[in-house]
Amino acid sequence: MPLEAPLAPVAERVAELNRTYRHHSAHAVLAHALYDPELGRIAMVSSFGAESIVLLHMLSVMDRTTPVLFVDTRMLFAETLQYQMDVVDRLGLTDIRVVHASRTAISAGDADGRLHLSDPDQCCALRKVIPLGAALHGFDSWITGRKRYQGNSRAALEFFENEDDDRIKINPLAHWSRDDIAEYILNNRLPRHPLVSQGFRSIGCRPCTSPVAEGEDDRAGRWRGQAKTECGIHFINGRATRAAAPDGAEI
Repeated sequence: MPLEAPLAPVAERVAELNRTYRHHSAHAVLAHALYDPELGRIAMVSSFGAESIVLLHMLSVMDRTTPVLFVDTRMLFAETLQYQMDVVDRLGLTDIRVVHASRTAISAGDADGRLHLSDPDQCCALRKVIPLGAALHGFDSWITGRKRYQGNSRAALEFFENEDDDRIKINPLAHWSRDDIAEYILNNRLPRHPLVSQGFRSIGCRPCTSPVAEGEDDRAGRWRGQAKTECGIHFINGRATRAAAPDGAEI
């Protein structure tokens, strides 16, 4: 059996993909991502948050066997954990991989569970970025639900991004608006995250997430009052700021 040809450099593939799919729909971009050999081994990463149900539903229609990585930081809302189980059951997704830092890593880096108060960046690195990085090892591409209208570093988001010349990040919903999301959920009779009705528009860890007032940016409730706007999983301009694990920590 002939060996598969090696993939071209990430930067070359990303540039060509964005040229080819510049005016395509979210469905076309996702379908391409799932079936094009140029994107290699692929997974979806989902927070099972406020709008995650849209992309998860699209995936379930196209290929429900695609791996879905869910990072459980052990600081999530109870509602998120229940919603995750309910959505998986509802959509029939068959390869859910729950990702988390080990008890050893948490004990070494955040034994009292208060790291988010003194160093939220390191807390995110410990509980989310490092474990997800390990879980993504072996994948060539991954799918996210980020959108331009979420603002900040996402305002110029493309369908395909170069992640540190290592992987391709795929954002099928990059050009969708809040109304597009709401219409899709309504038309497909999909369940909303229970915290949405309480004013949460972007849902992360319990201590670092608050409701959003009318007129505020959708992510204003994440790390409110701090300059921090991203957990570190999503990088600006495709570049990663790497955080080190605590000495001797198992991830």
